[in-house]
Amino acid sequence: MRGVAKLHRKMKRSKLAGNIETAILYLILIAVSILFVIPFLWLLFGSFKEGSELFRAPFRWLPDRIQFDNYKQMFTAIPFLKYLKNTLIIVFFNIVGSTVSSSFVAYGFARLHWPLRNKIFMIVLATMVLPFQVTMIPLFIMYTNWGWIGTFLPLTVTCFFGNPFFIFLFRQFFVGLPKELTYAARVDGANEFRIYSTIIMPLAKPCITTVAIFAFMRTWNDFIGPLVFLADDDLYTLSLAAQLLRSNLDPRWHILLALGVVMVMPVLIVFFLMQKYFIQGVAMSGIKE
Repeated sequence: MRGVAKLHRKMKRSKLAGNIETAILYLILIAVSILFVIPFLWLLFGSFKEGSELFRAPFRWLPDRIQFDNYKQMFTAIPFLKYLKNTLIIVFFNIVGSTVSSSFVAYGFARLHWPLRNKIFMIVLATMVLPFQVTMIPLFIMYTNWGWIGTFLPLTVTCFFGNPFFIFLFRQFFVGLPKELTYAARVDGANEFRIYSTIIMPLAKPCITTVAIFAFMRTWNDFIGPLVFLADDDLYTLSLAAQLLRSNLDPRWHILLALGVVMVMPVLIVFFLMQKYFIQGVAMSGIKE
């Protein structure tokens, strides 16, 4: 009986220690999350303030009066709907092009056997270390010779030739799928394109969602690409519209904050709606060898 009681007390102490560790971990996570939430709250509350309230002392989080004039002025200060349409066009082609081309290339690296496959895959991954600033000038010269500057082509057509990071995600996901599926389909007479389109891709929905979210976030927030390649004001995106609002003589910060909220909200909505598939896709793409 004494042994049982001693074991019971030991289990209680172990359980209590585990609960304390869990509570400390949650407190740390809450503190870190607050650091990330504070800038967004400042952006949100500031979008309902007048310009004179943003820089007054002492600082106050809440506006004196909630008003939506900043959002109304946003539509008149810039051609918002035109820039939104331009942004959505580029985003759409980036999502479609990135998912289709990257998955197709990744299928060749993951499911087909051919000479120097792994070495070429490493070369593809090595291109990820090249920042856009390194290739920007050669690309600009090349697109100028082709007559693409001042059009959407540099920001849309190039997405149909694969992205190294997305190829890596798809390849890692495809490697983890059972090879028996491919063997059975080949025995039944299916060619590689049919195996890719009717067997592999339907199973890759988590990875497709992950790539689509990454492509959406990268394109929606892209500033340097449109700035360099879009020479016409009528083709500007929302990211460039923010720079237009920031005049050196009269920076309209209250309207900029409203535009910031409008640009942040779609990213948050997409992530929270798709977070289940996003987390699943990242997890399943990252644990394969």
